[in-house]
Amino acid sequence: MYSKKPGRHAVQKIMRHWQFYLLVALPLLYIIIFKYLPMFGVMIAFKDYNLVDGIWKSPWVGFKHFEQLFDAPFFWDYLKNTLTISLYGLLVGFPAPIILALALNEIRNGFFKKSVQMVTYAPYFISTVIIVSILIVNLSPNVGLLSNIYRALGLEPIDFLGRSEFFKSIYVWSDVWQFMGYGAIIYIAALSGVNPELYEAAKVDGATRFQKIRNIDLPSIVPVIVIMLILNIGQIMSVGFEKIYLMQNPLNQHTSEVISTYVYKVGLLGANFSFSTAIGLFNSIINFTLLIIVNFVAKKISSNSLW
Repeated sequence: MYSKKPGRHAVQKIMRHWQFYLLVALPLLYIIIFKYLPMFGVMIAFKDYNLVDGIWKSPWVGFKHFEQLFDAPFFWDYLKNTLTISLYGLLVGFPAPIILALALNEIRNGFFKKSVQMVTYAPYFISTVIIVSILIVNLSPNVGLLSNIYRALGLEPIDFLGRSEFFKSIYVWSDVWQFMGYGAIIYIAALSGVNPELYEAAKVDGATRFQKIRNIDLPSIVPVIVIMLILNIGQIMSVGFEKIYLMQNPLNQHTSEVISTYVYKVGLLGANFSFSTAIGLFNSIINFTLLIIVNFVAKKISSNSLW
């Protein structure tokens, strides 16, 4: 009788709060179905997979596809492009929401503050296809806005998307424009939890706005900054496929081809599923390793970490 009590108590607790458990169950099912179950297919990377034999009957080949990956003539160029775009995006895109949140926190005019928030949040809800279409139209050497400005100044228009040296900057800064406002939400929420007495004490002491930001605001959001930095570094190999693929053309492909687009072209278009799985597994291992290392370092330095 005693052994049944804990189980009965757990069932009663679940039935009493079933709405909350239902809310948790739906995202949990999503993670299990779309994140964990597909891990079963990782073994394809170690097999000569074909659709007829299926996963189980396809022959094992060990690390053949990984050796093929490292011996591929352009793989290291694609890896370099991936890392360059990711690090460039991290260097520029990571501080941007923090700066915006700190600036918005200093605005006292409610109408102006809400207007800025709306304008900066709006691009996040624009689809990637529309964003790329805006870039293509505005950067066009024939009808683009910049081309018209160049002509008005008596200069020769530039085909920005046709010049490989401009691709990474266009990609990164358009990402900053699109995601900066939405990314600032979490920092604004953290700043809203700062004790108002600290600001009052700083005002009494005659502190300037920059001194309040440096001594109150930044220390208050350091734990959030560290967590977000860890998560961002843990995705450093996961450069977005859709936007890069849509922005690609034969003229900029030298610097725009990254691992995710390479996987698509080799795996889906070339039907080489084992090779593309090997590339994806390589990506995941690098991301996981970086996540562990950065989390360990952050815990040692600042005592803030994911676990």
